[in-house]
Amino acid sequence: MRKLYFGFIILTMLMTSCGKGGQGELVGVYNKNFKNNRVPLGMVYVPPGRTLIGGSDEDITGSQAPASRMVSFSAFYMDETEITNAEYRQFVNYVRDSVAITSLGPSGAPDLYMPAPAGEGANNGQRNINWKKVGDGSRLWSNKNGGYASKLADMYYSGDDALFGRAELDVRKFRYSYKVVNMDLAAKSKNNPNAKRSDFIESYVDAPDPNKPNEFPSVSVYPDTLVWKTDYSYSQNDPMVIGYFNHPSYDEYPVVGVTWEQANAFCVWRTRLFQSVAAQRNMPYNSRLSYSLPTEAQFEYAARGGNVKTKYPWGGPYIRNAKGCMQANFKVGRGNYSDDGGLYTVNVHSYFPNDYGLYNMAGNVSEWTLTAYNKSAGTMLLDFNPNYTYVARPEDNKYLKRKVVRGGSWKDIGFFLQNSVGTYEYQDNATSYIGFRCVVSYAGTDINYK
Repeated sequence: MRKLYFGFIILTMLMTSCGKGGQGELVGVYNKNFKNNRVPLGMVYVPPGRTLIGGSDEDITGSQAPASRMVSFSAFYMDETEITNAEYRQFVNYVRDSVAITSLGPSGAPDLYMPAPAGEGANNGQRNINWKKVGDGSRLWSNKNGGYASKLADMYYSGDDALFGRAELDVRKFRYSYKVVNMDLAAKSKNNPNAKRSDFIESYVDAPDPNKPNEFPSVSVYPDTLVWKTDYSYSQNDPMVIGYFNHPSYDEYPVVGVTWEQANAFCVWRTRLFQSVAAQRNMPYNSRLSYSLPTEAQFEYAARGGNVKTKYPWGGPYIRNAKGCMQANFKVGRGNYSDDGGLYTVNVHSYFPNDYGLYNMAGNVSEWTLTAYNKSAGTMLLDFNPNYTYVARPEDNKYLKRKVVRGGSWKDIGFFLQNSVGTYEYQDNATSYIGFRCVVSYAGTDINYK
């Protein structure tokens, strides 16, 4: 029995010493919970490759479109549709509840909290407020002791701003504060021995210090619903002002009335939303790289759908298909917005997707990109993953605030639907015809590469 026992110990020692980590060998550190071939929910995979980008089709006098050139791209994921009203409301509701939790103070209000959602919809680890208990449309809930009404009263319109008999949340209070590392500033500080990490961290706070160049105002996240009135004179668009963002009929329509700054803040929040869930599942903190707006070049590459020199995302040279049907939502002719099936915007899954599975890369709404608008930057850009960026401060000249928008919208003529055509809008301006979608880089060479 003793011989059998000692034999078992020796065999165990031999097996241990021959395995990984034995005898002082280099075996690396791996995370077995991570798989690199999972496509994020609601996104499509855009493979690496190269294509000709830039003007290649009809041109208009004086547009000064850059010459076509060959460019290579890394793999990335892109939202298959524009961000919808329902998806953007998840961001707005998170900020709303954050403000409420701050107002309630450290003690909180346990009986006002709803169970935190699980999985992909987890709210960044934050408890959600049950607003049905807070207000019933005519008065604030007092919890029989009057505690919560006073703590949350500042979140509601009051005085002359309030409508008689209604308790309405003041959406101007929904502001998002965050910090990000500016990689461009970090690169410039590389050879500065006195540089500190704080030198290239951009902070978006409620009360920015004008003497600190890296501090910016926090972002008001609620869309500007009045764009349906301010964008058009002498047009009856009041129903769109009232219902477009919040009415259930428009849940699957693209969000509009958001500035470039709001779209950028949404990307930061979406990154942290995923990271909080990844932490709960013991996945690597950076298992999915940061969400961002697509660069102008990325947008064009994705819009082409793997085809070279095509005029439109659907691959053909015409806006109508063989049956004579419109293939996008745009302004068909003078006074004619409806022959394509939609007077304003349409459901984000309308029309056929391109060869990558991306919907409405032309038409419906134009889309913000990460790229700063600069006609002189074209000759300086690299020939792989090109981009030109600049983060403008509120006091900067308006010409420094221009950001490239792509894709053409429901109010644009067919020219702006071309893959190679882009325009610009100011980063702090919201319109009824500009939305956005997100991208996230693929961490690796190719999802199919082994």
